[in-house]
Amino acid sequence: MDTQRINDLEKRIEKLEQLLIIPNISTKVKKMSAKEFILTKELKSEIQKVLAIGYFLEHLEGMTSFNVMDLEVAFRAAKEKLPKNMNDAVNKNIGHGFLMEAEEKKESKKAWYLTSTGERQVEKELSINN
Repeated sequence: MDTQRINDLEKRIEKLEQLLIIPNISTKVKKMSAKEFILTKELKSEIQKVLAIGYFLEHLEGMTSFNVMDLEVAFRAAKEKLPKNMNDAVNKNIGHGFLMEAEEKKESKKAWYLTSTGERQVEKELSINN
């Protein structure tokens, strides 16, 4: 195997190990905040921040889809400046193939979810140690 492949596999194993919860009465697993998650990423634009926050909402908050209100709440929780035009940032992510519109609306508003390409973008390309 080449070195890069081994490094990739080691990173995957490390992520899986971090997901394991070992039952222990004295150990409480603290949930990662939106701010903490953003700090693990190398985000250079509002578009990338919207994608990363969407990933956070799906993977760490357990949402199946998210809308503008969900994104705004997460941005505020992370103490991040809201994008000037949230819908434009979402639409640009859709154009890149990172987000898709959900079939059903959420709270009477359009909702979206990450595509597998969007998930890979956040996990690989936007990670600090990519």
